[in-house]
Amino acid sequence: MKKHPVLKLIEQGEGLHLDFKFEVSDAAKIARSLVAFANTSGGKLLIGVKDNGNLRGIRSEEEYYMIENAAHRYCKPEVKFTTKEWNISGKKILEVDIPASENTPHKAPDKEGKYKSFIRYNDENILASGVQMKVWKKQNSNENISVTIEYENQLLLDILQEKDTITVNEFRYEAGLPKHIAENIIADFIVLGVIDMKIVNKEVVLSLK
Repeated sequence: MKKHPVLKLIEQGEGLHLDFKFEVSDAAKIARSLVAFANTSGGKLLIGVKDNGNLRGIRSEEEYYMIENAAHRYCKPEVKFTTKEWNISGKKILEVDIPASENTPHKAPDKEGKYKSFIRYNDENILASGVQMKVWKKQNSNENISVTIEYENQLLLDILQEKDTITVNEFRYEAGLPKHIAENIIADFIVLGVIDMKIVNKEVVLSLK
């Protein structure tokens, strides 16, 4: 007998593309998950599933309306999603599918109510870095990006050729640059496809493509 597709998902455990929610009782909080998936590479929420993967089920349609409220009211701009409702062993599970967005960055309120951009990192929602924010801004701009090979720009390339990887802070200190200038140089190279960026231990790590 084939295993239910939701049970297969649960077996994978929470991660970059999957999050379990026991229930949805806070629209602002769930908005952070919607935004994080939309800003990264998409993902699914399984509502009615405990963190350990046990099925709890949803008790009413209230969870759906809470998700809808979060997407419309607390995500800026609005995050698109689709849902499926499953009945497994007499328990209703709501599957919420959030595709990767072409309209990044989306923002949601943090714990203090300030709207911030979140991304997905492993099984967590974390704040987008300053570099990521600048990359989004440049990608959304109609202006052409060009880089002149000045000392700081060449230094970044030289360091990456020598060390393979470097963090944003390491480059800042090596070049003696303010944070916003260092991030701007890095963002230009990322948009041009010269440098790759990934998150390691919640820190931006750079490497040459």
